[in-house]
Amino acid sequence: MKKMLVLMMVFILALGATTGCSQKPQEVSKDPNKKAILVVSFGTSYADTRKLTIEATEKRFAEEFPDYDIVRAFTAQTIINILKERDKIDVYNVKEALDYLKSQKYSEVIIQPLHIMNGAEYDELLAQVAAYEGDFDKLKVGKPLLTTTEDYLEVVKALKAQLPELKDDEAVVFMGHGTHHFANATYSELEYVLHDLGHKNVFVGTVEGYPGLEQVMNRLKENNIKKVTLMPFMLVAGDHATNDMAGDEDDSWKTVLKKAGYEVEVYLHGLGENKGIQDIYLKHAHEAIKGQEEAHEE
Repeated sequence: MKKMLVLMMVFILALGATTGCSQKPQEVSKDPNKKAILVVSFGTSYADTRKLTIEATEKRFAEEFPDYDIVRAFTAQTIINILKERDKIDVYNVKEALDYLKSQKYSEVIIQPLHIMNGAEYDELLAQVAAYEGDFDKLKVGKPLLTTTEDYLEVVKALKAQLPELKDDEAVVFMGHGTHHFANATYSELEYVLHDLGHKNVFVGTVEGYPGLEQVMNRLKENNIKKVTLMPFMLVAGDHATNDMAGDEDDSWKTVLKKAGYEVEVYLHGLGENKGIQDIYLKHAHEAIKGQEEAHEE
């Protein structure tokens, strides 16, 4: 009898332990009044251009969406580390930002990237966000700058505000970053739209893709260009713009063009300074809120 009682007690204890382990943890309640827009960019370690581009764009978001808290995230961990060690500035990466918003019980999160194209960084962003499906009542991702045909038309309209009046023998050359991703075709499409809208002497090249400076110089020669104004087609006027485009090194675009006999001027301002470009990012965020763009909902 004692042996039977002991066995029954062991069984009851084991059953209780099993039942306890199978219970689901209580879901953390979300605050329906807490909404955020997570503004995501590659980032930059250059303080001056960060203020004029990323911070200026974030300020526009704060003005446009007063019911949302504006949160910053960079995708470049190297830049995040530099800012932390050198300047004592803390910036979230995307995962850290989403973890923070989740811990603070935000119910709605709109993620608006300041990326130029639907390239590798955007693909990675979507993959990271997918891991948080179900953690928010509403989780949506806006589109990069150049996504639809309408975007290209609006970007060219915004760029017109910074283009100088060009004589027949003068040109503007935009420097893009370039990518191994098939979205690199974005640059060629942009040049096509520029020409189609009448900006015949405006050309687009890339640092790390195609077309490069060599192809751009072929177009300059074909069009009998003598003077070139270099402009970055990047959100910020950071390392590539300062050094690869406008630097004094032998392989910078400015130096190569000067050695080839061109008169060269430099416009050292990132796209993030252009209010027309900022407007397009704001529009994409509005579309994401309305559910017209990439959506991840519970």
